[in-house]
Amino acid sequence: MFQTHRTNSSEPSGFVVKHASNVCEGSTLLDVACGSGRHALYFARRGVHVTAVDRDQDAVASLAGYANLHAECRDLEGDLRSEDAWPYSPQSFDAVLVCNYLWRPTFARLIDTVRVGGFLIYETFMDGHEQYGKPSRPDFLLRSNELLERTREEFRVISYEEGPLVDEQSNVIAVKQHFFGERLR
Repeated sequence: MFQTHRTNSSEPSGFVVKHASNVCEGSTLLDVACGSGRHALYFARRGVHVTAVDRDQDAVASLAGYANLHAECRDLEGDLRSEDAWPYSPQSFDAVLVCNYLWRPTFARLIDTVRVGGFLIYETFMDGHEQYGKPSRPDFLLRSNELLERTREEFRVISYEEGPLVDEQSNVIAVKQHFFGERLR
């Protein structure tokens, strides 16, 4: 068990907060599958220029009007042959953040969006989580060390954790992987 999880879902993840100081004021960040925007708002308030993307139109609409935040309603799981399948250019963001989302067909494009010298912050569910809730399908659960394997050619690992996530009462509530790395090439 590697981390205590705060149950308030409007608060940013402890892992994200732990590494947020590496993403400097004035830099650019892509928040993929941003949901309600808890991380997008956290970074925007710190002076980071955030592009927050989600397919939920209501969630994206709730982020309108915040300084340093541009919200986009997009389905990044659409037709992979389409030019719009991944709309972001290679090396176009100083940081890319993914929390509680996995879509393997676009993973290579996603990590390619990080600029050399920039950061990937990735936190999502992994094998073993199915006994604690959704997602439970293997398509949406990382395999052990999968983030390390998928990033080893281009990233220097700064922090990596995997395993059970516990609440304040030491109850296992999820099984996750956490990755923070710097793009080297």
